[in-house]
Parts: sequence; C-alpha cells; structure tokens
Amino acid sequence: MTAQDTTPDPNTSRPDTTPDPNAPSPNTFNNPNTSGPDTTNDPNSSGPDTTNNPNTSGPDTTNNPNSSGPDTTNSPNSSGPDTTNDPNSSGPGAPDSSFARSDTGVQIDTVAHAAATPETKLPWRELGLKQDEFERIKQILGRRPTSSELAMYSVMWSEHCSYKSSKKHIQAQFGAKTTPEMRKRLMVGIGENAGVVDLGQGWAVTFKIESHNHPSFVEPYQGAATGVGGIVRDIMAMGARPVAVMDQLRFGRIDHPDTVRVVHGVVAGIGGYGNCLGLPNIGGETVFDSAYQGNPLVNAACIGVMRHEDIHLANASGVGNLVVMFGARTGGDGIGGASVLASETFEADGPSKRPSVQVGDPFQEKVLIECCLELFAAGVVEGISDFGAAGLSCATSELAAAGEGGMRVDLDKVLLRDPRLTPEEILMSESQERMMAVVAPDRFAAFEAIAQRWDIEYSAVGVVTATGRLEVDYRKARVVDVDPHTVARDSPVYDRPYARPAWQDALVADTPDRLARPASPAALRATVLQLTASPNLCSRAWITDQYDRFVQGNTALAMPDDAGVVRVDESSGLGLALATDGNGRYTKLDPRMGAMQALAEAYRNVATVGAEPLAVTDCLNFGSPESPDSMWQLVSAMEGLADACCALGVPVTGGNVSLYNETGEIGHPDSAIHPTPVVGVLGVLDSVADVVASGWREPGLAIWLLGATAGEFGGSVWADVVHAHLGGTPPRVDLDAERRLARVLTGAARAGWSAAAHDLSDGGLATALVEAVLRYGVGAAVDLGGVTGRDGIVPFETLFSESQARALVAVRGEDEPDFAALAAAEGVPALRLGVTGGAELRVAWPEGSFAIPLAELREASSATLPAHFA
Repeated sequence: MTAQDTTPDPNTSRPDTTPDPNAPSPNTFNNPNTSGPDTTNDPNSSGPDTTNNPNTSGPDTTNNPNSSGPDTTNSPNSSGPDTTNDPNSSGPGAPDSSFARSDTGVQIDTVAHAAATPETKLPWRELGLKQDEFERIKQILGRRPTSSELAMYSVMWSEHCSYKSSKKHIQAQFGAKTTPEMRKRLMVGIGENAGVVDLGQGWAVTFKIESHNHPSFVEPYQGAATGVGGIVRDIMAMGARPVAVMDQLRFGRIDHPDTVRVVHGVVAGIGGYGNCLGLPNIGGETVFDSAYQGNPLVNAACIGVMRHEDIHLANASGVGNLVVMFGARTGGDGIGGASVLASETFEADGPSKRPSVQVGDPFQEKVLIECCLELFAAGVVEGISDFGAAGLSCATSELAAAGEGGMRVDLDKVLLRDPRLTPEEILMSESQERMMAVVAPDRFAAFEAIAQRWDIEYSAVGVVTATGRLEVDYRKARVVDVDPHTVARDSPVYDRPYARPAWQDALVADTPDRLARPASPAALRATVLQLTASPNLCSRAWITDQYDRFVQGNTALAMPDDAGVVRVDESSGLGLALATDGNGRYTKLDPRMGAMQALAEAYRNVATVGAEPLAVTDCLNFGSPESPDSMWQLVSAMEGLADACCALGVPVTGGNVSLYNETGEIGHPDSAIHPTPVVGVLGVLDSVADVVASGWREPGLAIWLLGATAGEFGGSVWADVVHAHLGGTPPRVDLDAERRLARVLTGAARAGWSAAAHDLSDGGLATALVEAVLRYGVGAAVDLGGVTGRDGIVPFETLFSESQARALVAVRGEDEPDFAALAAAEGVPALRLGVTGGAELRVAWPEGSFAIPLAELREASSATLPAHFA
C-alpha cells in the first residue's frame, strides 16, 4: 500500500485519523501503531507471553474514586505534596509478589516480575526497536525490560529523540568546528531545549526550528498546530517570553488532489494555534514540488527574549526536591506520536506507524506561558522542562540525566484525562500543553498559589533522589528502574554507510544549457509573467493573511519582506531579525553546496533588512538514514553547512534532524524528498528605526545592483517552471563575497542610505524587481546594458540567472556617492541600474525593451494560490 493509499479522504475537512481526545482510548501497548488486532503473534517475532499482555478486557479504573486507588494528592486542590516519595522513607519499594495487578485484575509487569520471567516475549519489533537494540537494553538492565521500560526505551531511542544516525556527524561538524571566536555571543549552545545568544544591552534571545513533518501528513491541522505548540514550549522552558514564530512549508505538486487537503489543514493549524497564542508569524517559505507529495515538510521556528539573568536550564537537582507535572492532563492522544512517526517511513512492508496525532489546545498553552514566566520570576522553581516527543519518558529521563542524582516518580499521581491508561501509555503519551518543574518542598505552596491563579492543574508526581536511578512506580509497584543516562543520553550511535549515489553523475551532467531560452523582448516579457505566476514565486498573501503578523505591536517587518524583524526593547529600539531559507533543488544537485546556499541566503536576507547576522539554527530534512544515498546527502550537507558557518563566523546553536522522509524504493533517484536543509539566521539591529524594507515607497530613488552575475541556471526556477528540468550544478557559493556584501548592506542601513533593499535568489533579478515594485506599488525603469557589458552576459541571463551574493538597493540621490564608496571599499561590484517611479516595470537594454504594468504583475502574482485553494 502506498502512502497515498493511507491518506484520509481529501474531500473531508479533517481526516478521521485523530481520535476524540475526550473519548477513552483502547490499550494499544502491544501494537500501538495499528488500528487492527495485536500482531505480537507474528511468526517472525519472538511471540507474546499472555501473562504480560496489558490488553486484556476491562478498563483500568486507577482513578476511580470508589477504588482503593491513589489518594487526594492527585487533586490540584490538595493542601500540599504527597510525601510518600520522600527519599528518606522506604517508599513504595518492590511488591511482595513478583507482579502487581490493577483494580480490574490486569497484570502489571513489574521489575521483580521481569527479573523472575526472563523468557517472557515482548513486542520490541512493533515498537520500532531493532533486535540488537533490544539485546543491548537487556544487557544494560541485566534482565529483560518491563513493558514500561520497553516503552520508554523504544520512544527515547527512536531516531527522532536520539539522533542515533546523525549524532556522530553533529558532534564532528557543529561541535568540533565551532571556534572560540564563534562562541563569543553564544550563551547556551547545542544540547539544551534551545540555543541562547547575547543580543546586547543585557538582553538575550533564544531561538530554534523543529520539524513536525510526518504528523502533518497524517493529520495536517493538528500536526501543524502541535508543531507550533511544541517549539513554543521549548523556548519558554529556557525562561524566555516567546515573541514570534515562523514556518517553513514544503508541499506536493500544487495541482495534486491531496495537496489541497494538506495545505488547508497545515495553514489553518499554524494560523489557528499561533493566532490564539497571540504570537506574530513574521515569515518563512512555502514551496510546492512533487518531491514532497507523500512527505510534506512542516518546520516551525520560535524566538523568545529574556534578560541575561533569566536564563534557565532544565535539570533535576537537589535531593528531596519535588517533581511536579502541570498543565493539561495526560490522555490517549499522541501515544507514540512524533517520536514514532518521525522515525519511520510510510512503507507498507515496514512497521505500521499510525498512532494518533497529538491534539493541541492553544488557549491552555497561552495561560501555561504566563504561568511559567511567573514561576520563573518568583523564583519558585529550580527548572522547568517541556514534554517533548516521547512525553513523560522524555521529561523524566532527560531531567534526571541532566541532574546530579536520580528521580522517583509515581504514575498514580499523574492527572489523567482517561483513567484506563496503562503505565506504558502514560509514559508514551504525547498529550500537549504539559510541563514538568523541579520545586523545593518549601516553595511548593508558592508554586500552588501561582498555578491556581492561572487555573493550571498540577500534581507532585515524584521526588529527586540520590540513587542515580530513574524509578517509576504504579499501583505501589516498581515498573521502571533504569539509569536515566542510558535512556536519554547513551542511546545507540550508528555509523551508517553512505556513498555518492550511482545516479548523481547523470543528474549533474544533464545541464540546463540545452534548454531553449527566450531572447526577444516579447519572449522575455512573457517569461517574467510566467515566473511571477508560478507556484513558488507567486504571492503568499493567501497563506500569510491567515496569520496575525502584528499582534503584540512589536513587529517591524514581516512577510513578504526578506526577514522578520521584532522590537525587543521599546526604550532603546533594540531589535532582532530572523530569516529561514532552504533550497531542496540546489541540494539535490549538490548537497554540500545546497546547504551552504541555504545559509548564505538566510545570512544575506538578515543583512538586507539591516541586521548583523549572529547565529544559526537548522532543520535538516532528509530521507531514510538506512539508504546510503540519503545518508550521503545528509553527511555532505552537514559538512557544507558547518564549513560555511565557520567561514561566516556564525555558530549553530541547535536545531532538529528529520529523517525517513522517504516512501519510494531505496536507491532510486526520486525515492526520497529533495534533501532540504532549512537554515535560520538570527541577527541584531541596534534600533528597529533603521530597518530596511524590501520594496521602495517613493519615486526618484536610484536602484543599485550589488554583486556580479554569471549564467547560472542549474536548479533554477526558470528551468523548473519553463522546462520542468532539474539537472546540472547549482550556482557557485562565494562566502567571502557574502560577508563583504553583508557589510555593505548593514553599513548602508546604519548610515541611513538604504531606502529599500532586496536580495537576489530564486528567480534572479527579474523576481527581485517584481517583488520590489509590488511591495508598495511604486514602479521602476531599469537598463540592463551596464550589467550585460560588464559581466559579458545577455539580457536573459541578466534577468533570470540565480547567481548568489547579490542584492538590489534603492538609494536617494544625495547618498549615492557615499553608498558607491562603501561598496568599493568592500570590493563589492556595484552598478546603477535605474530609477524608481511610475506605474509599470520597464526593462531596457541596447537592443530592446519591454514594459509590464504593475496591475498586470499584481494579477499574475496574486491569482495563483487562490485559484487552487480559496
């Protein structure tokens, strides 16, 4: 069965794969990823032991008030924490018998029972583990794992959570290559919830980008919405106030029937969640390409700001401190969600990965943000962690591994939305809007007061211990007893084989040189209009108008400008800029070069608005790491990105790796998505008053072209739109030229010489001119003769080449000499191209000219997306 076969009906407004979060969910531990029967009797597996089967009939009434279950310490209105987990007491300890039972008689697989029954068969294969991984778990524990331990290891050792195929290369590239000079403004780096950079004037900014790709294909609305919610919680866990979000979207072919379903769901999910949070969406990208048909990419970024002294790191330290869950209750939605979905392909012959996608509640998250910020400000928490992919398994193991001792947790104290959840399901659930705090006992009353003021439910579920172990109890019996480092830190590290694909040479050899090119004025005019109306260059207003870009009143620039800009401090005007970019077509042709191009474009976009580039976050979207072709693309891209960061002097602060974006036959050139490294660059502006927009507002400005142009069309929009061609090599990367260009752009902005600026990238000079004249409805007249003569190219190449390290700048007449001198001092080629004004875009060269009214350009640009999706 293909990925398309499993897609919900595109004619429905919401696919039916998401269960009602208020309805009880069946116990699916023995095969949580299928809607069908338990397949643990598969003759190819080691087979189940029915005594270990938690799927027997009858609900678990753990939270039944008529049962002898947990006491009222599970109530948020209790007078204080439950002290049964006091590390100085004997605690629940091991049961008298080798196993425990729930109120309904369902057997619970305890640590003692696991030790006594080594022959019990467990569904490790169905949970995504390899046989050698399962054997390693048994070796670590010195026995077979309990079903709860197996659940914990399976989600924490998944590709999404453990980075087991990329960890080696992350350390070798982004760790080892980062120099002390690059770390000067880096306050928190890779390994925490998000990186933190010194913005100046006592301010710090934390930012990160992550993927929610696979859930957004299964259930686009909730997949995208919870992607936004998850990245926002990463930011607020650092002690920062989230101030803006961005998104990077890749969809299938624009006219494919299923694209409508995915686009509508994803855009509505992003807008619905972000708008309800009151966070401005300040930019991003949207790309349509058949390469993403079965694997759309939904990458979400968030920025937060704080004072230096407000930075917080999450760890469980201080023996006797309480471990407190707060926020939403734990339910059956998202069991094995992102961690499992993001670690497998949608192949029919692989493990079936169809668990429920998480269900988000932005209103709950909004009050959770305010509650967390007040908890930090009041000093009542030692640290706060979000519940990432893998839920409680993630939060407990990562907090304990980052701390000085251990942790004991009682699952009976977890506030549940569905009382029938088994311990395995409680540990795996990825229910949203939940946080975990470490609180000193004498500060718990203050914690309660703040949580109750924000109407946030909470429960003290555990305690920090000195054992060095993560111990989890359920029904007064121990179900988990592990070293937390083995769960959260010491996951398998694979050295996957990789090699340049056999088909790569043929792809590169198929250059666009053979493609027919327009030459006459009429043909060039028609090509400008064709590219302007194309899916990847047309106006994104149909999408971005569904997002609130100016809520909070601090947005200085947003889409369609080159970068988003937000004011940080009203008194000084200090601001930050963020641009996120990626080009999968370039990266398919040359993974190393494509990753460098992504960084170069984002770096250039930040400089174009007048900001000094400071730091990088990335989201690396690739195919299966088990494919040597895809693994080669990943490794090459990481090497290129790391080397480019060194050349530009910007460190990678953190990010995300999304693998298994592949549904075809391994080894085929089109089996996976285009390898898509998305790179976000953060910049700083001393004052947002100096910000530079991407289009000119007034007539009479001189239009200057910075940078040199060559005939570079490999992977270009022109080759794609006009000829459906992908081949050759991408444009050359010159990082030294990018640095010098950035210095000209930021210097001109600070001096007040730039009235407008726009980078040149996809679509080349023609697209930059079209977007600049449409930004504020002021036309332009340009003469290409100076460029064709200087660079030895023809008008077609001048208009549509995608040579890098170039930008347009509009300058007032009195500032032209100073601007030209600045460019000359930096060694940046500069030519006066024309002048702003009028109601048309007029393009001339010695042998001809053409003109396009702005009204015609606007119609071509604005009609495409509504025609397909409105």
